[in-house]
Amino acid sequence: MRCGAARRTMSGGESAMGIHPLVILAIGIATVIGMILVLRLNAFIALISSAMLVSLMAPGPIAEKIGRVASAFGATAGNIGVVIALAAVIGTCLMESGAADRIVRFFLGLLGEKRAATALMGSGFVLAVPVFFDTVFYLLVPLGRSLYRRTGTHYLKYVLAIACGGAITHTLVPPTPGPLLMAANLGIDLGAMILIGVAVALPSAVVGLAFCGWADRRMPVPMRSVSGMAEPAPPGDDQLPPLWLAILPVALPVILITTNTVLKTVADSEHAARMVAEDVLSPEGFMEPLSRADLIPGTPRARLRDLMAEAGLEAPSAEAIAAAVNERVLLVRDAGRALGSGNLSRMSDAEVERANRLVLEEIYPEGVLRRQVWETPTRRVSDAAALVGDPNFALLVSAAVGLLILVRQRGTTREELARMVEHSLMSAGVIILITAAGGAFGAMLAQAQIGAVIEGAFGPGDGGGSSGGAAPSGLILMLVGFLVSAVLKVAQGSSTVAMITASGIIAALVPADAAAALGYHPAYLATAIGSGSLIGSWMNDSGFWVFAKMSGLTEAEALKSWTPLLLILGGVGLVISVLLAMVLPLAGLA
Repeated sequence: MRCGAARRTMSGGESAMGIHPLVILAIGIATVIGMILVLRLNAFIALISSAMLVSLMAPGPIAEKIGRVASAFGATAGNIGVVIALAAVIGTCLMESGAADRIVRFFLGLLGEKRAATALMGSGFVLAVPVFFDTVFYLLVPLGRSLYRRTGTHYLKYVLAIACGGAITHTLVPPTPGPLLMAANLGIDLGAMILIGVAVALPSAVVGLAFCGWADRRMPVPMRSVSGMAEPAPPGDDQLPPLWLAILPVALPVILITTNTVLKTVADSEHAARMVAEDVLSPEGFMEPLSRADLIPGTPRARLRDLMAEAGLEAPSAEAIAAAVNERVLLVRDAGRALGSGNLSRMSDAEVERANRLVLEEIYPEGVLRRQVWETPTRRVSDAAALVGDPNFALLVSAAVGLLILVRQRGTTREELARMVEHSLMSAGVIILITAAGGAFGAMLAQAQIGAVIEGAFGPGDGGGSSGGAAPSGLILMLVGFLVSAVLKVAQGSSTVAMITASGIIAALVPADAAAALGYHPAYLATAIGSGSLIGSWMNDSGFWVFAKMSGLTEAEALKSWTPLLLILGGVGLVISVLLAMVLPLAGLA
């Protein structure tokens, strides 16, 4: 179902102030970029100010224009705040307990010194899932320097390999903030986002690693002393936790969340609430209440009457009634858009079928319509898994495990533990503010009806079209998301800001039935946007300076190595996303 026509409430697609939606979009993006680059303001101030400006120009009652920004901000923070905060605690525990060091040594021991670059890339790939990129780089650079002292060669390859593994998962795999909010904006299950993000990130990292070797041969860089960077003495193996314990804080939430996703998919595939002909016990009794002339417009009965009339059921049978109901939605599926919270309220097909049945069971007695059996044995197992597989709970358990490992390894006192957690949460708070402000900005762009206008530019009117036209428009949307994210990245430098802003813009174009309309799982759209946020990293990107200064490279050397590496990672990420969307669309799992 699509509500494009409903969203076009103003003549010519203009807002209540007479401003065209694309002009609002341009002003919003220019405000974000100008406040960050020209005024040098914090990204949170830039994004929340731009969200309010866009909201003022967008349609809606004037008394609600500021309040809806705060509501969208709160909705986004509610979805991602706990996860980001707990991920920060987990990352600190991994670093302080020696668990991260143990994981790195495992990769080095597994692959050997000759494949040290692969080991460093793999370590960065794994550790950047719960730990922010700059922290991972700080951890692994001393290992790269140590390897160079041992071998006397391949220094650039080592540091680029670390950057390769860390950067790709930082932009594609939750719970880092950018991918996390993209999943929320586009209504993607977090487990599916993790699995598809890894599926896109891994081959991209392999190609990136090949570039690392090529760059090292073409431009050998000696290791230089880094001002202010101490070379810590590596801890002995007896000071590190065992591998199974070290990997537990990383693996545990992934296992819990993906198990929940798989079991929910299996339960949804039963379609327990889908109407079949046997459920309609009396076709005449089903149609009788819909023939009344006194039905109040907007009520479930009136909506059902209109839908049945739309289906053209002149001499209805049980089969025809069941088919007509299953092809329609008795509730408005785009309600989440109207609430200004982006696309956070999407329902799966199984949940829509259940909602349809609940509405019908309120209208008809048991003699007309058989009652659904929703609580099947599979559904009960899925519901139990949903409790422990909720991302907030899964990361809470993982954080608790991380803290226990830290106490076990370092004998940390309660006072030291409290200070460490407080420091982690303070750093996470800034990320939560920026991410939630980006979510509010994206929601206000949706309120400005930008989606309807851009949708009209890339698709046939109100989205009719044949099925043959669905796939090209879906792939075009991936390219648009990639380009929007890349432009924002080049302009203001932050991959996270580029991802959350671009996903907010693209979310306005995606209908409620995302997978059906796109022809592929919407997580592929998210990975295309994330890949775009890697393009064009230069001197306005903090990651550029982290890489250059911590590695001891000059600005010119970083531009010749770091910048093309991320360009390749982003380009390959887009290609892999498109290929997987075509070969393995997974639309039925969305």
